Amino acid sequence: MIIVLIVIIAYLLGSIPSGLIVGKAGYGIDIREHGSGNLGGTNTFRTLGVKAGLIVTISDILKGTAAASVPLWFGSSFHPLLAGIVAVIGHMYPVFARFKGGKAVATSGGVLLFYAPVLFITMLAFFFVLLLATRYVSLSSMMSGLYAVVFSIFLGNMWLIIMTSVMTAFVIYRHRANISRIRNGTEPKVKFGKKAV
Repeated sequence: MIIVLIVIIAYLLGSIPSGLIVGKAGYGIDIREHGSGNLGGTNTFRTLGVKAGLIVTISDILKGTAAASVPLWFGSSFHPLLAGIVAVIGHMYPVFARFKGGKAVATSGGVLLFYAPVLFITMLAFFFVLLLATRYVSLSSMMSGLYAVVFSIFLGNMWLIIMTSVMTAFVIYRHRANISRIRNGTEPKVKFGKKAV
């Protein structure tokens, strides 16, 4: 019974639509009707600007962190990475936003922040290095996921290897359209120092 409760709480935490809340409460905008239509941080940055983008991204990270910690609330042996995966699914398919959510990047990172903070920090650094080099958020996100898998293999933690592989698979799957646009040369690039459109 406790496990069921943990799963429900983790899913509901993941389902919190940060982009939708920030857009409507702070700007009177349904972010799903603008830009890519995605609820994640990248579309928020492009649609509403840096401040809103940071709020949404940090919120999405922290809900992954909170979800991974849920088993501790109950003193359960349920693995925190499993609770985290449930939150990631909630983020992608949120009950509070008609099951149309984000691309799993920030929330997956939040899960790792709880379970393997060193991995999270180095992965974040890897992401920004790639972003500066390529200016593609999507490519940097997917490659950062692969970095997490390699790092997990290096650590030899089987749970971490499995779960980073699953989360990376989610991220790549959710970026299918971005992969096509990168191939076609039509994927938007980050414009540093300017408001992206």
